[in-house]
Amino acid sequence: MTNNKCKQGIAVFSVLASVLLVGCVAPQQRLYQWEGYQPQVYEYLKGQGNGPEAQIAVLEKDMQKIRAKGGTPPPGYHAHLGLLYSQIGKDDQVLQQLRTEKALFPESTAYMDFLLKKFEK
Repeated sequence: MTNNKCKQGIAVFSVLASVLLVGCVAPQQRLYQWEGYQPQVYEYLKGQGNGPEAQIAVLEKDMQKIRAKGGTPPPGYHAHLGLLYSQIGKDDQVLQQLRTEKALFPESTAYMDFLLKKFEK
């Protein structure tokens, strides 16, 4: 009888260990969803983009994808959008994007406040 109980204990332990291991390898959602942000910034810095309007369109579309997935854009995403909006003279959008960046990433407060002063009149 004790041998039977030992086998049952081992079986229960094996099942529990398997369940725990499967839980450890379950896919986790990434902290940030990047979509096309990095290539857009790269194109902007190289000066090879299709202009601010085209980059805004791509980033806004990607933002919708990120939000639809329940994700969060990476640090700098909204600030970069604000920069692009400033190039086409949409100061209201600049303010909105900089305020959003500041709200999502409080560590950027000092820099966002500095930039906001330039656009708030």
